[in-house]
Amino acid sequence: MPDAMPDPTESPPAGLTPASGPPDESGPAARDDAEPRISASTEETGRRDVRRDNIPRPTVRRLSLYLRELEGSIDGPTVSSRQLASALGLTDAQVRKDLAYFGQFGQPGIGYRHADLMEALRQILGTDRIWPTAVVGAGNLGRAVTSYARLGPKGFRVVAVFDTSPDVVGQMVGDLVVQPMDELAATIAAHGIEVAMLAVPGDAADEVAGRLAEVGIRGILNFAPVRLQVPEGVSVVSVDLTVALEQLAYKLSLGLDGAEHHDEHHD
Repeated sequence: MPDAMPDPTESPPAGLTPASGPPDESGPAARDDAEPRISASTEETGRRDVRRDNIPRPTVRRLSLYLRELEGSIDGPTVSSRQLASALGLTDAQVRKDLAYFGQFGQPGIGYRHADLMEALRQILGTDRIWPTAVVGAGNLGRAVTSYARLGPKGFRVVAVFDTSPDVVGQMVGDLVVQPMDELAATIAAHGIEVAMLAVPGDAADEVAGRLAEVGIRGILNFAPVRLQVPEGVSVVSVDLTVALEQLAYKLSLGLDGAEHHDEHHD
């Protein structure tokens, strides 16, 4: 599996205690009106109220990339917006703008406290807690995501795997026994599962998503190549590898392979 699985972003934001001194930005970031926004209520951060529906989706995606760099290749007691920008092929102004949605942090000439910024990003993204997670579909893809090593450190603990095939039910996927779908409701309730990864064929995806919503699932990572129809209150992030490959092929066909090299995530 690739090294950058999407993570869910539907958790309340939290603030970051800034380093002492003047703020890193002089005012709140401007809107990016060309992009859809995350819908949520106003939440209190350590610095100010933040309306989550004012935050562009690309900003939220970049927060995951900033956290990845902070947890991996960037070390030291402080980090600058320029370091984060350089690692991801962005501008330092873009990094500061993204972080400014959640408050004013940092100190000119010094930057952000590394550990504090990591903690704040985890709180904002909701990965500062454990999310019991179910996988529906125990084929090759379902088995792969169940065994994906980076899920645990990111707060996603797969506690159940389901399938409809009698030939698959009862088999082991890692240390989990594949369960039949008629055990879905009881298992979701027993483990307090709110997140599910859907790895089923496209023609079955909507029906399965509906069943997941009925038993209390609030977030679905959808690997099926279809747009899911889910009730209000259920969040969906879709990952279609063929769409991502088509975007890559488009760049290659136009000779853009060397022109843009920063990380891009596609819903």
